[in-house]
Amino acid sequence: MEKLLRYLKYQKALGIKEVIVPWSEKELKNKMQKTSSVIASATKQSNMAPSVIASAAKQSHRGSDETATGSRKNPRDDKAFAKDPVSHKRINTQNLPEDLKKCESLVSQCFNCALHKGRTQTVFGTGNTKAELMFVGEGPGRDEDLKGEPFVGRAGKLLTKIIQAMGLERKDVYICNIVKCRPPNNRAPLPKEEEECTPYLLKQIELIKPKIVVALGTSAAQFLLKSDAPISHIRGKFFDFHGSKLLPTFHPAYLLRNPNMKRPVWEDMQLVMKELKK
Repeated sequence: MEKLLRYLKYQKALGIKEVIVPWSEKELKNKMQKTSSVIASATKQSNMAPSVIASAAKQSHRGSDETATGSRKNPRDDKAFAKDPVSHKRINTQNLPEDLKKCESLVSQCFNCALHKGRTQTVFGTGNTKAELMFVGEGPGRDEDLKGEPFVGRAGKLLTKIIQAMGLERKDVYICNIVKCRPPNNRAPLPKEEEECTPYLLKQIELIKPKIVVALGTSAAQFLLKSDAPISHIRGKFFDFHGSKLLPTFHPAYLLRNPNMKRPVWEDMQLVMKELKK
């Protein structure tokens, strides 16, 4: 009885609310030794806070798969047990398939960077897979994340108008982003995130073979050109880029905030139309 009281007191001190009464001295002794072992090990490894030690002891206590009646149960049927973490195999982006549909399927399974944690779905690209003109932004926003298609929000609608003003339709061009998952709070993609997604973009360019790639916005232009130059200094100029000509211009979202900059963008698109006719 004295040992039983000591054990119950032990549980109470550790904050264990559910009380399991052992039915034999041997079982009681094993539980006390197991609990003491967890605490000793945790204390030895680091100066853990009492609350953390108590948590470790709780895990040891709940880890037993014996009920008070001595019958066994499957821990996975107990709601108190969390699901096992899913381990995601890293995708080898250095050996991507020579097919856009297969690449898109791989992207939907990609967990190579942290952006996958907040996505609703991946946003690969849309449009003519044999297009001479490709538009590339930095990353999908909220609307794109929900629909799974690039440039479908307010900025996307403005881009559509620009394309139509060029005498084309969205179905005539190809539209995509550098990163294929929405960054949190629509922030600019981090360099590491862009690096992880770059092989997908380069494979898109390789397979589509556009004559011209238009980089939309500062982030996209600077990353693709590996330059720190302001977009105002590099817009309206052609640069060689993986077999295509790359022209940076302002992002449609920037135009929504600065309508007076629509004219410079239209001048850039006139350069694009002229180049496409060559």
